[in-house]
Amino acid sequence: MDYNKRMPEPEFSQPITKPGGLKQLAQILSNQPVIAVDTESNSLFAYHEQVCLIQFSTPEADTLVDPLALDDLSMLGPIFAEPAIQKIFHAGEYDLLCLKRDFGFSFTNLFDTMIAARILGRKAVGLGALLEAEFGLMVDKRHQRANWGKRPLPDYLLDYARQDTHHLIALKDKLQKQLEEKGLLPLAEEDFRRLCLVENNHDNGKPACWRVNGAHQLSPQQAAVLQELCKYRDEVARQKNRPLFKVLSDHTLHAIASRSPSDLDELKSLPGMTQHLLNRHGKALLQAVERGIQAAPVHRPHNARPDERFLGRLEALKLWRKRKAQELGVESDVILPRDLLHRLAAQNPQGEQALVECLQDVPWRQQRFGGEILRVIRKT
Repeated sequence: MDYNKRMPEPEFSQPITKPGGLKQLAQILSNQPVIAVDTESNSLFAYHEQVCLIQFSTPEADTLVDPLALDDLSMLGPIFAEPAIQKIFHAGEYDLLCLKRDFGFSFTNLFDTMIAARILGRKAVGLGALLEAEFGLMVDKRHQRANWGKRPLPDYLLDYARQDTHHLIALKDKLQKQLEEKGLLPLAEEDFRRLCLVENNHDNGKPACWRVNGAHQLSPQQAAVLQELCKYRDEVARQKNRPLFKVLSDHTLHAIASRSPSDLDELKSLPGMTQHLLNRHGKALLQAVERGIQAAPVHRPHNARPDERFLGRLEALKLWRKRKAQELGVESDVILPRDLLHRLAAQNPQGEQALVECLQDVPWRQQRFGGEILRVIRKT
C-alpha cells in the first residue's frame, strides 16, 4: 500500500443512521481484504454502557455508524466473522467485548496494532505514540472521555472519532513488516487468534461489596454495611442511568462502612461526603448503614490456597519468564500470558506430548520455549 496516497486528512461526513446506508456499507466492507475498526462507548456516562459509535476505514474511505439510531446491525456480523477479511483494531480487547455484548458478533482474522507493538518490544504502545513514531503524526486525544451517547454529536467529535481508524491500515502494514523481519509474526498471530475468543469475566455471584477497593480490610459486619451501601448506590445509578462512580465513589462507600456513622454530622465528616451528597443521599445512607449493622455478617469469599507444589512451579515459571522477557526485550506476559502460566503450573506437564496438549492454542510458543519450560517444571 502506498501510504502517501492515504496521508491527506479525511473530509468530514455524517454517521450512517439508516438501514439503507448500513446495507450499502456492509456490501462495500464485504469486498475489502482489510478494514480498520474502532468503537466509542459511554461507560463514563451511563449505568448500562453501550456502543455509541462504530468507525470503519478502508484504504479509500472512513465511515461512521451510529448504533443508537439503528435497530439492527446484524448485517455487519458476517464481516466480523469472515476469515477472508482482516479486521484491524488498536487495543481491541475492550472493543470486542463491547461488540460481543451488545450485538452478539463473533470474530476471526484480527490484527491488533497494540499487541504487535508490544511483541516488537515497543515501550510506548498507545496509538498516538505509534503514529508519531512511524509517521511523525501528532494525534489529538483530548476527547477520549467525551460523552459519545449524546445526540447530535458535534462535528469535532465525529472528526476526532474518524482519526482512530484513519491511519490504522498503514500502521498495520508497517508493524506487520517489522514482525516478519524479526520472525515474530507467528507469535503475534497466536495472540490475535486468542483475542478473537476474549470473553467478559463475570463476578461468579460474589457480593458487590468485594468489588470495592479495600473491602477485604473490613470486618465481616463492616462488609455487611458496605454491601447495603452498594445496593443503595446501584439502585440510584440504575434509576438515573448513571455510572456507579458518579453517584458515590468507592472511597466514600468504604469510609462510611469503616465508620458506620449514626447521624448526619458524623456522616458529613467522612472523606468525599460533600454537602451536596449529604443533602441528596444522607438519610438513605444512614438507613443503609443501619440495615448493614442489623444484617448477618458478610464473610470474605474463601479461595482455597493452592498447594505448595503448584506455587513452587508457578514461581519458577515466573522467574524463567522474566529472564526470557529481559533477553528478548519485551514485557513478561508477551512470553507467556498469565492464563498460560497458571495452566502450566496447574497441569504440571512432564513430557513433550503433555506440554503440546497444554499449549495447543499457542504452538509457536510451544515450539520456541517448550524445552526450556519442561526443564523448569521438572526441576520443581
